[in-house]
Amino acid sequence: MENLISKLELLRNTAYLVLAAAVKNIYPTARLGLGKATADGFYYDFDFSTPIKTEDLPKIEAEMQRLIKLDLPITMVEKGKAEAGRILDGLNEGYKTEVLASIPRGKKIFFYKVDGLTDVAEGPFLASTGKIKAQAIQLTGITGAYWLADAKNKMLTRVTGFAFEKKSELDEYLVQQEEIKKRDHNKIGKELEYFMTVDCVGQGLPHMMPNGYKVLQILQRFVEDEEERRGYMHVRTPILAKKELYELSGHWAHYKDGMFVLGNEVLDEEVFALRPMTCPFHFFIYKNAIRSYRDLPMRYGETAILFRNENSGEMHGLTRVRQFTLAEGHIIARPDQIQMVFDECLDLIIYFMKNIGVNDRISYRLSKWDPKNPKKYYGTAKEWEKSQDELRESLKRNKLKFTEADGEAAFYGPKIDIQARNVHGKEDTMMTLQLDFSLAERYDMTYVDENGEKARPVIIHRASMGCYERTLAMLIEHYAGALPAWLAPTQAVIMGISNKMDDYANQVYTQLRNAGVRIKLDLRPEKVGYKIREATVKKIPYMIVVGEREQQDGKISVRTREGEDLGSMTPQEFMTRISNES
Repeated sequence: MENLISKLELLRNTAYLVLAAAVKNIYPTARLGLGKATADGFYYDFDFSTPIKTEDLPKIEAEMQRLIKLDLPITMVEKGKAEAGRILDGLNEGYKTEVLASIPRGKKIFFYKVDGLTDVAEGPFLASTGKIKAQAIQLTGITGAYWLADAKNKMLTRVTGFAFEKKSELDEYLVQQEEIKKRDHNKIGKELEYFMTVDCVGQGLPHMMPNGYKVLQILQRFVEDEEERRGYMHVRTPILAKKELYELSGHWAHYKDGMFVLGNEVLDEEVFALRPMTCPFHFFIYKNAIRSYRDLPMRYGETAILFRNENSGEMHGLTRVRQFTLAEGHIIARPDQIQMVFDECLDLIIYFMKNIGVNDRISYRLSKWDPKNPKKYYGTAKEWEKSQDELRESLKRNKLKFTEADGEAAFYGPKIDIQARNVHGKEDTMMTLQLDFSLAERYDMTYVDENGEKARPVIIHRASMGCYERTLAMLIEHYAGALPAWLAPTQAVIMGISNKMDDYANQVYTQLRNAGVRIKLDLRPEKVGYKIREATVKKIPYMIVVGEREQQDGKISVRTREGEDLGSMTPQEFMTRISNES
């Protein structure tokens, strides 16, 4: 049985069993919930008669290490369901009895014993506690966890821990976790006043504060200007629509549960929904006039506020929200233009990712349909295979490494998902590039071909930057809050050696601000060293200091947030430096 799972998972299974034994030794009245191995360790849920605190963890960990050093055997006994129930009743383990009731008759039930603990679990476990390295485990915290993950059940206490094969691996992992904490966008975002959340407003609805909004504004202007340069026409469309629009698109049948619906169909009211996408709105703009084959491709772009009714338990900072902003676009093209358009879209995405400095975090996935479940999708098998081949060829032609995933496509066409590795090493979908061979027909979109006949276009859905909020979270974590000067909400702060320099500091401040530098003026009666340290903590790229010598020479002294002294320069030279970084 042991060879069916990895050695590390086996070790972590055993660690949660040892945790249960340690807790029962210290807290005999604690009742056992369930334990599990995790991606980096283990946990066990308990019902304590008296709540424990974080301060109690060292005592529990010390008892775990004692049991490990004793190298106690872990024995297994198989029991029938009826006998297992009698054993658990005698042990007064009601939660285990509840689990036992859900086990099908005839399935094997195993009891494991270690020290004074008798636990019913699936296993497998190591032969003895000594197979774990005592110094390669560490308890990490306590949290609340509903029994069986059901909010209707009692809240238990979950004790969590890390476990590795060697102490050196644990030490390395702990260093990595500290680095993750330093880069956590929730922590940094609040410290640098980028965003905030308000309980009475709701989860997944962040407030973008001036600093955060400034970064989003810079990104949006950057994207829109570049898109216009590449032939996109920007539009603005409503944030809600009647259900009839979504019935036409198919979203009402396929995606209604993910939408915020306003009104009551049962009461025969006019029903609206907040938009989760802009496609149908852009399609009607296209249909507003007769289009010729010479007009195609037509590229529509919109900085769109969208809404998705995500589960409350999935909300996380800026990476999973219910209202978000997307650099969304739709390209209506002739079938012979598909390859050209896909190459253009990929080139635009790569351009943006390189410019914001995260291209090394990006990977590509070809998301395909599930041929075993064709009823989920529009179109024929032939159409799906052909369109997937076209996306695959585009990725190959652009020499991009990619993976393929069945069943990850939208219901109306295959897509390329552009994934970004986050600070935890996991991948988030940043944006998609999608071929759609069905909605043009559903919306009766046509163009006049070179023979004067009506023809059906194809549609390419794409996002060039992805969700701006998620992009901001990625940037905060990637740069640990120290954004490049061209993206920083405040690029420089100017201060005088003393208040005698206020007039000159004001003069330079006005000159730089009028030239477009995002600069702040600090005239507080504090020491310069204190102001510099404060600006460094706020991750402001440049600190400008002026004294009598700078005033006499018409110059400024500049230092970076990294502590580098750039020496003396004219305001014009500093403006050139900032401009070269933009």
